[in-house]
Amino acid sequence: MPGRPSASRRTVLRGAAATPVAGLGLAACSSGDDAGAVPPTPTASVELGAENEIPKGSAKLYRDHNVVVSHAEDGSLKAYSTICTHAGCPINKLAGTTLMCPCHGSEFDATTGKVLHLPATEPLNELPVEVRNGKIVTGPPA
Repeated sequence: MPGRPSASRRTVLRGAAATPVAGLGLAACSSGDDAGAVPPTPTASVELGAENEIPKGSAKLYRDHNVVVSHAEDGSLKAYSTICTHAGCPINKLAGTTLMCPCHGSEFDATTGKVLHLPATEPLNELPVEVRNGKIVTGPPA
């Protein structure tokens, strides 16, 4: 078209190179059925570790099982699925008792499962948890 500059070869190549990278972020948020993927919550009872691994007033993230366990000052335990309720991403970061989703920045309280920072609006799914022979055990929701 006369009077309208055309895109340079460099501009077109730069745009083409950025396109596949943008798609990678979306793949991480997919909750599709991936063969060999870790299920969003345990499908059977899972032994996570020793109860004394989690000091009272803190929490521990078990990435391999998509579970966080908090240990209250009174000695009680709470367990939550660490699959973000916003887009199904596995949460992989725990700072103190705050869980941070890497996909869109949602944050959750590991002691209550409540949302601390949007875009998630639903709390994490609570899981049953108990101590058997000094080991923390969780399983599928009742």
